[in-house]
Parts: sequence; structure tokens; C-alpha cells
Amino acid sequence: MKLLRRTAAGLLLIAIFLIAGCAQIPRVESPNGIESQFWRGRLGLRVESDPPQSFSAGFELSGDADQGALRLFSPLGTTLADLRWSPQSATLSNNGETRQFESLDALATQATGTAIPIAALFQWLTGVQTSTAGWSADLSQLESGRLTARRTQPLPTAELRLILER
Repeated sequence: MKLLRRTAAGLLLIAIFLIAGCAQIPRVESPNGIESQFWRGRLGLRVESDPPQSFSAGFELSGDADQGALRLFSPLGTTLADLRWSPQSATLSNNGETRQFESLDALATQATGTAIPIAALFQWLTGVQTSTAGWSADLSQLESGRLTARRTQPLPTAELRLILER
């Protein structure tokens, strides 16, 4: 009987994780009632510094370069960081503390360890090839949910890879 209860409890726990993994987050609605863009997937960032640095996480990105949110997740689904920005503020919340930044670019640099062209990233995700200083994006696989961007200047070089969920 005890073994049967443990097995049932284990199966219930597995079912809960499977159901939670299938949950969909609704599209984000801005204060003016307009539905904003929303992307979810995995990202990887590699910086060819000495020593090389790499970072990967799950992500949920909503909004645009003017106002939005980016949430980064561990492989187990734990929130690593919550970034939010608007024309008035940019904040980074992680490890129980919230920090303010003067700009979205400063916030992104603090969160990832290197400068990321956030405004261009939103353009790339919508399929618009936008040039930005030192970065180039390969949008050829965007329809299959993959985007790669490389920074050659300033050094060290960096590569950002996104795999989008469909």
C-alpha cells in the first residue's frame, strides 16, 4: 500500500510538471490596450574574452525597444533575472534585489556582461535587417525560429543565438 501511494504521488508530480511545461502565457497587452510582440525560447551568448564567457537561458521577451520586459530562466524554470524598461526607467531584478539603470543599453550590459543592441534585436526578431555598429545578424533561418547575431567591434567578439518556440 505504501509503495502504491509513493507511485501515485510520483505520477501526480510528473503530471503536474508536464502540464506546467505546456502552459501558455497570454500575449502581453500594453496599457493602451494594444497587443504587443511576444517571443519565447532559448538564448545563448558567447563572448570571446580571456577567458571566454558564455551564458545560456530560457527567455520571454515582450514589448519593444521603448517599453518591454525580458525574463531569463534557468533550465529548471527558475527565474534568473527580470528586466523591465520604459522611457522613464530601466530595472533589473534578480536574487531578491532590484537595481535601476539610466538606459536599456546599460541594463542589458549589466544583465549579460556585454553590450547587446536591444533596439536592433527587436527589428531582427520581426525580420527587418537593421544595421547597428559592430553587429551583423543572420536572419536566413528566422522562419524556422533561429536567429544569430555577431559582434566584431568593439573587441572582444560576441555571438548571440536565439532559438524561438513556435
